This record gives sequence, structure tokens and C-alpha cells, in this order.
Amino acid sequence: MMPLFLGCIALGLWQIERLQWKVALIEQVDRNLKKPPISLAMALAMEPRAAQYRRVTLTGCFDHSKEAYAFGTAADGAVVYHVITPLTLNDGRALLVDRGIVPERLRDPHARPDGNLAGAQRITGVWRVPDKSGWFTPSRKRINRIWYARDVERIAKADGVRLAAPVLVEADSTPNPGGWPKGGQTVVAFRNDHLQYAITWFALAAVILGGWIAFHISRGRVERS
Repeated sequence: MMPLFLGCIALGLWQIERLQWKVALIEQVDRNLKKPPISLAMALAMEPRAAQYRRVTLTGCFDHSKEAYAFGTAADGAVVYHVITPLTLNDGRALLVDRGIVPERLRDPHARPDGNLAGAQRITGVWRVPDKSGWFTPSRKRINRIWYARDVERIAKADGVRLAAPVLVEADSTPNPGGWPKGGQTVVAFRNDHLQYAITWFALAAVILGGWIAFHISRGRVERS
């Protein structure tokens, strides 16, 4: 019983450590989003974790022929697609830009010609290192160029895009001509249930300890004060 008690205490302490880490992460993200935009050179020079959620300003040309579409849902549950487009930089390399969302009827770029910006563009967005595909992520639809995870390295490889960095820049809410894609889709939401988990583990430890004491009192091994 004692190993079980100590195990619960250890798990509770681990959740307290995770709570402190999560609170620090939330504070860092909040600070980064409030800071002024930085240049691409500054973002590339930073440690990846420190650059997360920093706003960055980029200059380059969009290659709309290599758009990819990441499946998503709107607040009302409707299907939307994040339009992910390579932005070719001056040195020939590129960064993938999540330009925002479009409804199903506007997934085809020919249905929103005004939003297909031509020539050199200057954009500001949020520097992100998104999660890669997992074991249960559905396979991409090759014909329709639809992906179910914003796995930048796989998307770039599929289109022969040479990345300057394995990141995704989420465009800000600056309106595009015609209104689509609709940028400003960065979501900052972190689950923080670690305190609840810690309390649960410590409560289980207390129950185990109480049961151990009650058992030994019933056997006359421990006297009540």
C-alpha cells in the first residue's frame, strides 16, 4: 500500500510542476502577442520556443498554384478550410502562410479571384510551430489538396517547396480583397486542468493513507490517541 501512496504523491507533485509550466507558457504567449512585429531575420535567429506566437512581418510573393487546404470547423460547426499558401522570399526559399479560412464553396481559388494577391506582398502574422500529423490523423486527399493537420514539412514536401523554416505564419486580420480568405484566425487556448489533477492525486493519497491507518487500528497495531 505504501508504494501506491507514494506513487499518488509523486503524481500530484508532477501535476503541480506541470501547472507551473503551463502558467508560465500562457504568460509567455500573452507577452509575445502584445510585442511589436519583428523581422524574418530576427525570428529565424531566435530559439524556436522563444519565437512561438511572436508577430512577424514578411515580404514575398504568394504562389497560389500550390495552395493547400487544412480542414477545420467554424464556431457554428460549418466546414471551413484554412488556405495555406507558400510565400516565396527574395532568396528563393519560402514560408507557408495560413492566409485564413474560406467556406467550402470558396475553396477553389478561382471562386475568389480578388483574394489571389499578385506581386510582392508585405504581410504580418503570428509565428507558429504547429503540431505534426498523429497516428489517428486522416490521410490527406491528394486530388483536392486537403489536409487534416497543418503539418508544414509534409505539405511543403508534397509541393516541392523549399522552406526557410518549418513554421507556419498565421496571417493577421488585415482584410483581403473580396473578403476571402479571412485572416486573424490565431486561437490561443490552453487547457489548464493540472491543479484539478493534482488535487485528485493528493486526495487519492489521503484515502489510501486513511485506509492504511484504519486497517492497522482494526488489527490493534495502531492505538487511537
